[in-house]
Amino acid sequence: MAKTGTSEPADTGSAGRFALPHIYVILFVFIALAALLTHILPGGIYDRVELPNGRIAIDPDSFRTIDAEPVGPVQFMLAIPQGLVDAGMVVFFTFIIGGMFMVLRRTGIIEVAVDRLTRRFSDRAILVIPVLVTVFALIATLIGTQELSLVYVPVILPLMIALRFDSVTAVAVALLATTTGFTAGVLNPVNTGLAQTIAQIPLWSGMGLRSALFLCLLASALAWLLTYARKVRDDPARSLLAGDPAEAEKRRRYRGFEDGTPPEFALRQKAASLVAIAFFAVMVWGVLTRGWFMMEMSGLFIMMGIATGLVAGLSTRDICEGFNEGFREVLVGAMIVGIARAVAVVLEQGQVMDTLVHGLGDVVGSFPEALSAIGMFLAQVCFNFVIPSGSGQALVTMPIMAPLSDLVGVTRQTAVLAYQLGDGLSNILFPTSGYFMATLALAGVPWDRWVKFFLPLFGIWITIGAAFMIYAQVTGWTG
Repeated sequence: MAKTGTSEPADTGSAGRFALPHIYVILFVFIALAALLTHILPGGIYDRVELPNGRIAIDPDSFRTIDAEPVGPVQFMLAIPQGLVDAGMVVFFTFIIGGMFMVLRRTGIIEVAVDRLTRRFSDRAILVIPVLVTVFALIATLIGTQELSLVYVPVILPLMIALRFDSVTAVAVALLATTTGFTAGVLNPVNTGLAQTIAQIPLWSGMGLRSALFLCLLASALAWLLTYARKVRDDPARSLLAGDPAEAEKRRRYRGFEDGTPPEFALRQKAASLVAIAFFAVMVWGVLTRGWFMMEMSGLFIMMGIATGLVAGLSTRDICEGFNEGFREVLVGAMIVGIARAVAVVLEQGQVMDTLVHGLGDVVGSFPEALSAIGMFLAQVCFNFVIPSGSGQALVTMPIMAPLSDLVGVTRQTAVLAYQLGDGLSNILFPTSGYFMATLALAGVPWDRWVKFFLPLFGIWITIGAAFMIYAQVTGWTG
């Protein structure tokens, strides 16, 4: 973790080189454009209905226009504070996980663990990447929790730096893996299960094609990531974070262990390590069996930081200051999460969110039948900008896309796949995705550097997704 997370370029001496504006500026422009849309588009609304599982979805036949409610100066002024409130769970989870890992760092157990792992894998460092990516992807495709990236990154970041990779490599291991698994969603209840339930098709049907999609996304992600990782390991100057002071500080902290005397693993540190492992085991148990999410994990991580720090011999003041230091390091990323949420806040207050959904459905319906599946895919990609939540997007769009698919010659199974691809692939591109921006903040990777790394792979993934959509439409895929 590092005190970065902005989109400021590190290389300020390259005259004439284009640099993206600060991420705050980019998001403010999006908020302003959303506010402008509330003055242009007519108001519209769908009725909401409760599904058998208790979730609230829209009634696709109930759309009607209503009086417009353009966002005024006061609402616009309050959009960002309201976004911070609405995204409060992600914002505070980001703070807490940053603070907890800083306490762990103060105990010294992270440095000892990194030293041991670096010495063990120094001759085969590159093999660590495909192992981690595959494991994380399998977990995501089974339980569908992309937000676990927030847990993975602080754990693997020191190891990636020590093995002479960089922070982009570390964050890519977590984000590419979880996105691959989540998008394919072989047994993912968050996207596949919910969407199939809404579309009224057999649960978990179509596993064969989704498994093939999983393998294609995984193979392309590994090829792209390993190419970059080898390049950085061979020549650190080719890192996208070359020249970044925070990256240099991480290299100073975590590299060079193998050249000196191994750090001592004191008895209290060993005991603290066992306590930390026990807390992680409880977290896994809670996520898998009790449906724990960010609220429960936040509470657990607070207790974990306190207990681990005390067992390791830290004073209560050291523990508190460790949390404070961790809070400061992820401040920018936590703020970005709330600011990004303000885009949806403005659209909802202006009563045009449902208008946009209805309009996208009309656009897809106007596509030639041969392109209907591709149209659904692209429409879901676009809509993911304003509703990056997987379950939220399913509840809003699938009640429209499922019956629409019957009219345009696309199977409902294909409509579900279009939603999965459109939602999943762009979750780690759009800055309105809260967990994604928080993950970048934990790794200290500015959004513009991530875009430079990820955009070519995103193009490859879009091509793969389009190929699967064409296959599904041509074959009349039903699973």
